[in-house]
Amino acid sequence: MTSDIKIAAFEATPIDSIVKIAATARESFQSQKTKDLEWRFVQLRKLYWGLTDYTPKLQAALKKDLGKPHHDAVLSEIHHCIQELNTFLKKLKEWVKDDKNIEYDWTFTAVKPRIRKEPLGTVLIIGPYNFPLMLNIAPLIGAIGAGCTAVIKPSEGAPATAVVMKEMIENYLDPKSFFVVNGAIPETTALLNEKWDKIFYTGNNAVARIIAKKAAETLTPVVLELGGRNPSFISKSTDLALAARRLLWGKTINAGQVCLSQNYVAVQKDVVEDFIKYLNATYKQFYPDGAKASPDYGRIVNERQFDRIKNMIDSTNGKIVLGGEADKSDLYISPTVILVDSTDDPAMKDESFGPLWSIIPYDTLDDAIKIIREVDPTPLSLTTFGSKAENERILNEITSGGATINDAWFHGAIATLPFGGVGESGTGSYHGRAGFDCFTHRRTIVEVPGWMDKLLRVRYAPFSPSDFKRHMWMTGSKPDFDRDGRPISGLRYWAWLILGLGGPSAKGALLRWVVLLASAYAAFFQYKGSSRFF
Repeated sequence: MTSDIKIAAFEATPIDSIVKIAATARESFQSQKTKDLEWRFVQLRKLYWGLTDYTPKLQAALKKDLGKPHHDAVLSEIHHCIQELNTFLKKLKEWVKDDKNIEYDWTFTAVKPRIRKEPLGTVLIIGPYNFPLMLNIAPLIGAIGAGCTAVIKPSEGAPATAVVMKEMIENYLDPKSFFVVNGAIPETTALLNEKWDKIFYTGNNAVARIIAKKAAETLTPVVLELGGRNPSFISKSTDLALAARRLLWGKTINAGQVCLSQNYVAVQKDVVEDFIKYLNATYKQFYPDGAKASPDYGRIVNERQFDRIKNMIDSTNGKIVLGGEADKSDLYISPTVILVDSTDDPAMKDESFGPLWSIIPYDTLDDAIKIIREVDPTPLSLTTFGSKAENERILNEITSGGATINDAWFHGAIATLPFGGVGESGTGSYHGRAGFDCFTHRRTIVEVPGWMDKLLRVRYAPFSPSDFKRHMWMTGSKPDFDRDGRPISGLRYWAWLILGLGGPSAKGALLRWVVLLASAYAAFFQYKGSSRFF
């Protein structure tokens, strides 16, 4: 039974040790050991077993911090990390290879252009409280796969999970390459005073601005995974029963403390009443004895967040059409839906980040798009349940970090797909290949042979007009568009493109044919000479 599992008390990491922790992580990276591919695989495999072995303790910690059901703890946190690990273990050998499938003019073939994937260095990962395991471990997996060392700063808002995660990492991963620093604002401030090669932050916009400003002092790149007032769209074309079921699920998992979940739903006026009926019917199916009595419904993380959400409910000018109950002693807020008539309603002004969401009616599709743009022009997530034509227009005219058609934020549940925001909802992405790229520097490399110096004569002083002309013949190309910007087509164009080898002029084409035939002639006699030995 996880209720019998003992979890140590939360203790802040001594501030005077943070300088040494950061220095040790940097020294470990500078030792070059993390660049070894097998070393990375070992760390990833050990993390897999750490998550497996610590599953009961992590379930207990998540239950203690968030009232998270054991079922959700596995599906939305532990299993998600396992899926990510399996992807890295399967694909990493392919990802780390030099990229030679890149665009360059054929005249540069001899210099062997390629892109090498190199780790950025030592990174800082600052996580939130709502998914306190997955939103720390998933970026860590990307950092390990890329060959970086890392320091994790979990949220003090989920102290039990922070303690267990620290214990797991210290017991399973390289102790000089990966660290967990626990604490609050003073410890985070001390970490930000150190030099990092990248900072990965998940949380709110206010703290993101502080981190970005601090990182700018040392030109440190940042990834900011934030939130937003996420919209959902429902029209007369919507399967209302299905939409009610899926949206209610999206706002009840983790008691609605999900950055991807809808903050409000724009519903066509003709179907508002029916949609509300389906929501209430679905609620009774999910929680026959009410959400408070259900073992499948979580709790708000702390009193501060409880008061914030409760204040949104208490101050609304709208009508509560589902839920509205709250119990501070239990940190319980029921799934709550409010019918509002204005985007200025207190229930609409801020991200609820809880089980509260609004319904705002609209007349036409144009009205709905106008509302969504007005509320938040760059939300993290967009969900739409309209017709094919409506969905396509919503996707084309509204920007978001990610989007799901006909479900609640399903795009964020697939561990291999890039996840990230845009504009106010963040910058950068991770998960799967994007997680590897997030902590990787793409280093362009060319290798110029000595025999090419005659071909490079054009760059050396004294400059030669004839060399310059020859160079332009070799590297120039004839445009496939006219002076009005319209593409040129027709038999004459294609004949010249093929027979002229893309040259800008007859002389350029002739020179390219000479080079091509000479290369083919040399290659033929080289092959003929070598075949004599067989």
